[in-house]
Amino acid sequence: MWWRVPTKTFNGMSRDARRAAFEAAAGAGPTGILAYDGATAVGWCAVGPRASLPKLNRSRVAATLDDPEGVWMINCFFVRKGYRGGGLMGRLIAAAADYARGEGARAVEACPVDPKRALQWGEGFIGIASQFATAGFAEVTRRSPTRPLMRLEF
Repeated sequence: MWWRVPTKTFNGMSRDARRAAFEAAAGAGPTGILAYDGATAVGWCAVGPRASLPKLNRSRVAATLDDPEGVWMINCFFVRKGYRGGGLMGRLIAAAADYARGEGARAVEACPVDPKRALQWGEGFIGIASQFATAGFAEVTRRSPTRPLMRLEF
């Protein structure tokens, strides 16, 4: 929900309110891709139209360079402990891009971290730039030393 509501609203929401708001968002349109190992969910990648992420569109580092119409955004990951470091993020990126393309997106963007040091717990939740580059994304601008805006055109 972080990118979907203003910071003040997000900070004022309880955990239950955030969950209810996210469930409502999921019922209104695409919110992400799930990865399973058998019946167990082991990873998640948030992807959806930029129009559904107003806070992200106002971000200094993540705002798109052009008309956001038809542009989707990959903006968050979760990979379950025990499945990290095995390439799951790359597979989630590929699946999210395929999904966006199938839904009519003209491009998909991300503003991942390009770490200059070893990441601490949780810092990679926005994705890792090298994983996006491997998936065919190109850096289109860099407004922060560690946060490139990357894009995959369809």
